[in-house]
Amino acid sequence: MSTLPPCPKCNSEYTYEDGSQLVCPECAHEWSASGEAEVASDDAVKKDSVGNVLQDGDTITVIKDLKVKGTSLVVKVGTKVKNIRLCDGDHDIDCKIDGIGPMKLKSEFVRKV
Repeated sequence: MSTLPPCPKCNSEYTYEDGSQLVCPECAHEWSASGEAEVASDDAVKKDSVGNVLQDGDTITVIKDLKVKGTSLVVKVGTKVKNIRLCDGDHDIDCKIDGIGPMKLKSEFVRKV
C-alpha cells in the first residue's frame, strides 16, 4: 500500500486520491498529486472592481447603490469608507460606514481611492 503525504494545511494523515488531486477529508483542502510542493497561503490577494490590490487600512468608495439587508437604508454611490479590514468569506471587507454602522462589503462593489 502506498503512503500518501499528509495534508499541507492541517497535517492530517487521512488524505486520499481523487483523480490527479489529493484531498484532505478533515479540512477539505485539495492539492496536486504531481509531487510539486505548493505553498498553502491563507493570504489570498483581494482586489477591487478595477483590479487594484486592497490592504487593511485602505480608503474605498462604493461604486453601486447597496441596499442594507433588513432595513430601508441604502449605501449610496460614492460613499467613502475609511480604514477597511480584509476578512475571509463572500463579503470580504469589514468596515464602519458613517450613518449606518459596521457592515461587510463585497470587494466587487468598491474602488480604492
